Amino acid sequence: MALALGVLPVLLLLAGFPIFLVLLSATATALVFLMNVPLAALHQNLFGSVSSSALLAVPFFIYAGELMGRGSVAQRLVDFVQSGVGSVRGSLGVTTVGTAAIFGAISGVSSATVATIGKVMYPSMRRAGYPESFAAGLVTAVGAIDIIIPPSIPMIVYGAAAEESVPRLYAAGIIPGILLAGMLSAYVVWRAHRGGFGKGEPFNWGAFVRATGRGLWALGAPVIILGGIYGGVFSPTESAAVACVYAALVTRFVFRELSWSDILEAAAATVFFTAQILIIVACAGVFSWLLTVNQAPAAMVAWMTNAQVSAWQFLLAVNLLLLAVGCFLDPISAILLLTPLLIPVVKALGIDTVHFGIIVTVNLAIGLFHPPFGINIFVAQTVLGIDVVKIYRGIVPFLGIYLLALVLITYVPAISLTGVRLLMGVP
Repeated sequence: MALALGVLPVLLLLAGFPIFLVLLSATATALVFLMNVPLAALHQNLFGSVSSSALLAVPFFIYAGELMGRGSVAQRLVDFVQSGVGSVRGSLGVTTVGTAAIFGAISGVSSATVATIGKVMYPSMRRAGYPESFAAGLVTAVGAIDIIIPPSIPMIVYGAAAEESVPRLYAAGIIPGILLAGMLSAYVVWRAHRGGFGKGEPFNWGAFVRATGRGLWALGAPVIILGGIYGGVFSPTESAAVACVYAALVTRFVFRELSWSDILEAAAATVFFTAQILIIVACAGVFSWLLTVNQAPAAMVAWMTNAQVSAWQFLLAVNLLLLAVGCFLDPISAILLLTPLLIPVVKALGIDTVHFGIIVTVNLAIGLFHPPFGINIFVAQTVLGIDVVKIYRGIVPFLGIYLLALVLITYVPAISLTGVRLLMGVP
């Protein structure tokens, strides 16, 4: 059994097989050759894995992000943030961070933010004298905030896998996301002062009012999503559906930038991306069921208990594991693969599963731009058209900032749980 569930998946991954096929092949091999279980269990668990109301929010959030990302929304957000930043040195870099954070509250897809914000901000930073590697590294790194600040698709998947409340996870992600944005902005300002680049423009009330007016409709999407959830008006799934209708109406009738054919194209792209996610969810679900049937989580809990591993030691080991896994697997695959194994241990050690969900999310956000295989690196290379080595060089300081934030988030649970107490009224 260890050969089928441990060695075979690794060999298939190294051979370049897609993750869903790796998980499905390992499960089918174990059921056919090593277990006396009817094969009907395979398709029953495949369909059962995606039979979750929480997962209904995934296509809606993707579609809302697709619609809002296909016009001038990014430029309107950039103008709004930049007009508010004013004369701070490094203002364009701070604007990049702030815009990415707001866009993440609309899209929730990291690579989309890197592509959309990168097209707007990278040329502007270069014209303002920002070093090439620094500007490219910043654009590549800021997209990772998007899966930490709600609405976050990986948080939805974690909530389904860990049987945890998505609204609680969203509430827990707000302060860590703001913390990261603040740390990145502080570094940008310090680096701009040190390098003598990025002089800002004086604050202008007229420009700020005009930019706010142009960006007001774009800012409405995160207000509807989060306000609806925590105001008790919508569930996360319902808020995502309302956000889709809002995005379609705004882009079609207010901004007048998308035709009906553009809206249908966005729907087609959403279907394709959703299918990619849900096939991984289905195959990971049946693989997790097989691990549970073979008592792998129970064995891990027993081993941890016998070894007298403390909570801080376990979290350190998990961070190292997830940072390594995040270099090779996308966040959704990693969450689905590891959550069923780790959650029993988390509960046995008395760690809050919401806090743990934020730790997992931040780790895998780092993996999105961690050399050598972070997906955001290759998205940035395609969009910016520069050598990948220069992107690697620019990423290094931002990687350090994310790792420092990860340590704080891991060992100071209040950073995550304060948002839950404030927004959900949980003591």
